[in-house]
Amino acid sequence: MATFTVVIPFYQKEPGILRRALKSVFDQTYQDFDIIIVDDASPLPADVELEGIEEAWKSRIKIIRQANGGPGGARNTGLDAVPRDTQFVALLDSDDLWLPDHLSNAYDSMTRFGAECYWASMQASEEFYYHFGMAELEKTEGGTRLSESPLVIEMPDLASVMLKNWSFLHLTCMVIARPVFQHVRFDPTLRLAAEDVLFFVDCILKSRRTILCDAPGAARGMGINIFHSIDNQSPEFLRQQFNTWVALDTLEQRFRSRPADVASIAAYKDTARRQALWSQMGRMKRRQAPDLGLLARWVMRDPSLIRAAFALGAGKFSRTAP
Repeated sequence: MATFTVVIPFYQKEPGILRRALKSVFDQTYQDFDIIIVDDASPLPADVELEGIEEAWKSRIKIIRQANGGPGGARNTGLDAVPRDTQFVALLDSDDLWLPDHLSNAYDSMTRFGAECYWASMQASEEFYYHFGMAELEKTEGGTRLSESPLVIEMPDLASVMLKNWSFLHLTCMVIARPVFQHVRFDPTLRLAAEDVLFFVDCILKSRRTILCDAPGAARGMGINIFHSIDNQSPEFLRQQFNTWVALDTLEQRFRSRPADVASIAAYKDTARRQALWSQMGRMKRRQAPDLGLLARWVMRDPSLIRAAFALGAGKFSRTAP
């Protein structure tokens, strides 16, 4: 069996994206891997994307087809199908690309330092300006240097650090060892938002040792990713914010004995409430009906949404008053 299993959830409508991702896998300097592609009822089937590819590629790829379950559900299906002798799982979104040394750096670092969870940096780009790498994280948060070339650092309280700003962590740059991927799964109900953040925290808490590598492991793709095509005018935006709040509420329970972490999470929850309410006010301004059913469900779980609505209304009134 291969040392790595690469898990790729697939749901796309533009041809060529999956082939591009696969080429970045087969261009790796470390070649001991197999691949699981989970076709999540993609509008463009994975079989069509793989027509005419090299036989050497096909022999290392397994396609699993399933009813649409969202990105978390697709990744869970892939994790459940990992061969029993696989040592590491590397996650790759179908519209992203790995850089050639990603698996090599992960293998060398994880085996050298006995790590069970690993992240590389995401390659910097103007389009995704909010990403920052591990060297930048080290400047603000410190940590222990384990290696200079590539730069590998360890932070004893990484879960708390990421709650401040998790823009240095990305699924496509993530590798997890068997003791972690045997037990940790995504919450598939949180589709459209925050399932990755909850997964990150659970992996960190489960991992015996987590390390961060500054060498870029991946680049963000510029193809069409249907998972992330939502803005504040989209019908799905309210559900995205609700799912974000649910994930944050779950995180709050994980960290309830740590007041500083609870305060960070509470601030994010308040942001989700405000964004959700502004989106529904925008719908009414455009003469569209708000999603009263989902708002009612949210209030049942989170009465603070009503206080947030009054606060926003009061703020709007004070700005318009003479």
